Amino acid sequence: MTRVERLRVKIFADGADLDGIVRMAANPLIKGFTTNPTLMRKAGVGDYEKFARQVLEAVPDRPVSFEVFADDFPEMIRQAKVIASWGRNVNVKIPVTNTRRKFAGSVIRQLSEAGVKLNVTAVLTVEQVKQIAEHLVPETPAIISVFAGRIADTGVDPVPIMQAAREALTSHPRAALLWASPRELLNIFQADEVGCHIITATSDVLAKLALVGKDLDDYSLETVQMFRRDAVAAGYQIAPTGPVAIAR
Repeated sequence: MTRVERLRVKIFADGADLDGIVRMAANPLIKGFTTNPTLMRKAGVGDYEKFARQVLEAVPDRPVSFEVFADDFPEMIRQAKVIASWGRNVNVKIPVTNTRRKFAGSVIRQLSEAGVKLNVTAVLTVEQVKQIAEHLVPETPAIISVFAGRIADTGVDPVPIMQAAREALTSHPRAALLWASPRELLNIFQADEVGCHIITATSDVLAKLALVGKDLDDYSLETVQMFRRDAVAAGYQIAPTGPVAIAR
C-alpha cells in the first residue's frame, strides 16, 4: 500500500466548478464534497439551487455540503431545512456565529433535533468546538469544520488545536472533525496523524497527491531542468564582458 492508500482521514474536494466536481467524482480517493457561497460566486454561479441540484445529480453517492447564507437565526433554520430536502447526502453548513458574533447554538440544536445533518463551519477555536458539541443531538450525524489553514495564517501551529478539538469530540461518536482550508499537501498527513475524520482541499492541493512518495533526488533534477528550460525559453542572456570584480 502507498502512503495515500494507508490514510485513514477521508479526503473531500472543496470547490464550486461543476466540471471540476464531475472530474473529482471519478476519483475513488475523493469521499465527499464541500463548497461555500464565496467559492460559488468566484466560479460565476448565479442560481444557487440550480447549481446545487446539478452537483447532487453528479454526486449522488457521497456527502456534499451546501451553506446557508442568512444572518438571522430563524431564516438560517428555514434555509437549512430547504437545503436538506435537496438530497439525502446533503450536509447543511451553518456558520458557528452570525455576523454579529452571536453563537448559533440554538440553530444547531433545533436542526440537529430535526435530524438535519449539519456541517458547522468557520470554526477556529477549541472552545467553539466544545460549545457546538454541547448543542448537537448524539443520534444525528454532524461535521465540525475547523479552519486549520486560517489558524496557520495567523502564525499559530494548528496541530495542537486540532488535537484538542479531536479530544473534545470523543463523547460524540457521530460528530466528525474536519480539517478545513489546508494550505499544502502535508496538511493531509497531519490531519491523518491527529485523527481528523475528514480533510477538505481545493483542486490545486489535491493535484499534488501525485507527488506523494516521489524520489527527492529526481525532484531536485526536475526542478533544475525547469529553471534551465524557462531561462532558455525566455531568451535570457548575460552580455560578455572583460574581467570583473566579484562583489563582496
